[in-house]
Amino acid sequence: MSSPAFSSALADAAAVRGQLNTWLVEHAYPLWWEAGADRLHGGFHEKLGLDGKPTNDPRRARVQARQVYAYSVAAKSGWNGPVREAAEHGLTFFLNHYRRPDGLFRTKVAPDGGCLDDTVVLYDQAFALFALAAAQGAAPENRVPEEMAVAVRQRLLDTLHHAQGGFEESHPRTLPLLSNPHMHMLEACLAWMEQGGDGGWRELAEEIVNLALTRFIDGQMGGLKEYFDGDWRPQAGTPGRIVEPGHQFEWAWLMLRWSALTGSQAAADAAWRMIAIGEGPGVDRRRGVAMNALLDDMTPHDPVARLWPQTERIKAAALAALATRDDADRSEGYWAMAAAGGRGLMTYFDTPVQGLWRDRLNPDGSFVEEAAPASSFYHIVCAIQELDRALATIGHP
Repeated sequence: MSSPAFSSALADAAAVRGQLNTWLVEHAYPLWWEAGADRLHGGFHEKLGLDGKPTNDPRRARVQARQVYAYSVAAKSGWNGPVREAAEHGLTFFLNHYRRPDGLFRTKVAPDGGCLDDTVVLYDQAFALFALAAAQGAAPENRVPEEMAVAVRQRLLDTLHHAQGGFEESHPRTLPLLSNPHMHMLEACLAWMEQGGDGGWRELAEEIVNLALTRFIDGQMGGLKEYFDGDWRPQAGTPGRIVEPGHQFEWAWLMLRWSALTGSQAAADAAWRMIAIGEGPGVDRRRGVAMNALLDDMTPHDPVARLWPQTERIKAAALAALATRDDADRSEGYWAMAAAGGRGLMTYFDTPVQGLWRDRLNPDGSFVEEAAPASSFYHIVCAIQELDRALATIGHP
């Protein structure tokens, strides 16, 4: 029988989930389709001003790919709008204007689709693979996304594969090497594994997990670092000491997923340590939010709190609560963490037009006055759906 404290934490998380999902379905999905989709040129606007009107910013590949994902999975949250039309609207623009002759994806185009930056950035390739997986899931009868994704994967292995595992950032080489794009490559691999993709996705996922366990994660401190030299050693000076709470949560979420798939105890152990860092020194209790960055001695480095670390806090907490459901005391703590993360996230939704969000919370508790970036939508959707999945798995309405 569950204790009163466990039941209270679970009910609190479920109540927060309900508030988040209502906001998503009733306000965010409609707004970002009605105002966020460009009916003239195609694709999605990079940002919406706080008045709900689009800006005319250049369009990054990662944003288009993220919007394809967000609308591909919209029906799972209960949005009754034109899910397939919205996803195809984004995917068509993305494939028409970002795909290069070599099959990889350029990083930036103008609002009308004209090329502004033809560079191949690893981060963008990861999101291209992720968007293609979402598109495949939304239309399983169409195998073109899978064929395209396998070709991109092979092209990356042929051109950017690092001799010690993982990938270079570009060719010719640019430094530092980064852990962050590998996180999203792992996310894409897991998405394709869930779609029943070929064995190459599992092989690549295992390589990235091993690289994280042996190079990205500091064995003594337990946290995952961001910037590396050409041999996967932490970059000299301050950059090599940076530990981002949001990425501790995000990598922990992925490591727990990998552990559930493979039984890897090393991945699970790493996840628990990263969650402890993110939720411990990584959270400013006064504001109730995860900060941008610490140093490896766990002192604050960047106390501004962007929106996205709050979503990753929810994702990690939800999956951790599920993974520890046979230990009521531990699970209770993670459900409470999920609820706290959800309440922190909702503070970013206090905007003049419902369905928008703030992006940066200052140390003094004020928000930066700026347009809402479309890039955050993927984070928000994923967090709400992860919390919903965790609650559904244990049979909580």
